[in-house]
Amino acid sequence: MKYLNLLVDEIQRIHDANTYKFETAFSSPQAGTVNVKGKNVVMMASNNYLGMSNHPVVKKAAIEAIKEYGYGMASVRFICGTQTIHLELEKKISKFVGTEATILFSSAFAANNAFFPSLLNEKLGYETYRDVIYTDALNHASIIDGMRLCKTETTDKKIYRHNDVTHLEELLHADINADYRFKIIATDGVFSMEGDLAHIDTLAALAQKYNAVLFVDDCHAIGVVGKSGRGTPEYFKVHGKVDVLSGTLGKAIGGALGGYVSGKKELIEYLRQKARPYTFSNSLPPPVVMASIAAFDLLMKDRSIVKRLHDNTAYFRKEIKALGFHILEGDHPIVPVMLGDASLAQEMSKALLKDGVYVKGLWFPVVPKGEARLRVQISAALSKKDLDRALNAFESVGRKMNVLS
Repeated sequence: MKYLNLLVDEIQRIHDANTYKFETAFSSPQAGTVNVKGKNVVMMASNNYLGMSNHPVVKKAAIEAIKEYGYGMASVRFICGTQTIHLELEKKISKFVGTEATILFSSAFAANNAFFPSLLNEKLGYETYRDVIYTDALNHASIIDGMRLCKTETTDKKIYRHNDVTHLEELLHADINADYRFKIIATDGVFSMEGDLAHIDTLAALAQKYNAVLFVDDCHAIGVVGKSGRGTPEYFKVHGKVDVLSGTLGKAIGGALGGYVSGKKELIEYLRQKARPYTFSNSLPPPVVMASIAAFDLLMKDRSIVKRLHDNTAYFRKEIKALGFHILEGDHPIVPVMLGDASLAQEMSKALLKDGVYVKGLWFPVVPKGEARLRVQISAALSKKDLDRALNAFESVGRKMNVLS
């Protein structure tokens, strides 16, 4: 009981320190607008970048999947959890992102947790070895946790300053004579708190120059970045030239769940044998698989969806700046509205919800101290009317809180 009481005390302390309610429930589909306590509000906090979470074609595919393939697999892939549609989706992803092969996981978090230890914790014929990962300072928690699963006695982790390719090259050059077995450069394609893009073209060149493997988590880029939504490699004109790509089906691609790793066929076959989150987790259910296939088909047939997202993003970024808000520059649908103060971010988020805009505040430890913000996320599901309604609310609340410059 002593330790349980300590846990209860800690829960109370956390609750007292966070007067802001973290979870706001809504009673409608994920869309451009949602229903919160009977009120229709503009959704600006969702990863539903392409509006596919509630797209009729995607929903129809999920419904048909249940009729034809059932609700769930009740098994892992290698026992009896593989249907032809799983193989079809893997091939479709590979074609879309420009790799030889793809392996599906229950989530992108699981995919990243699988990749690093599966590769670096195995001897692969070496009696003694040492590996190194060069990781961006602002990489996602899933990359960080994947690295933590690697044995410290055989894996070095070296952090380079955020998006600082010069600093990365300094680290790579310093190790030019080191006897590393694997050298891996690991980065987000898009950094989810900032909305900025990693310099994938330069990273690919550095990987080639220093004989390293380039690993890119493109979760916030797939379906979003590049003219056809093929991600940061397309944007930086190195499509098909990134060694390993991980991504998600839980954001732009339908918004449900599921992740993947794509790369050389030998690597993917190796992960099927060694990746514990793959071997010991249930296979993705048929409705998710078929809906994801439909989402990719939509994306490949109709580029206007991605264009609408890009147009909406450009419009909102231009107008929010014109109102006098300070945002982090860029062209990604993640638009950080910088406020600095954590309590201000909390109060402004609550005030905006009352004015009909669903957006969340972020503060330490999610972002650095003194960099509290509202993270606005734009979607193709938003109409111009929705965007203008949101901008009017931002102006009204911003004036009341005296945050406009």
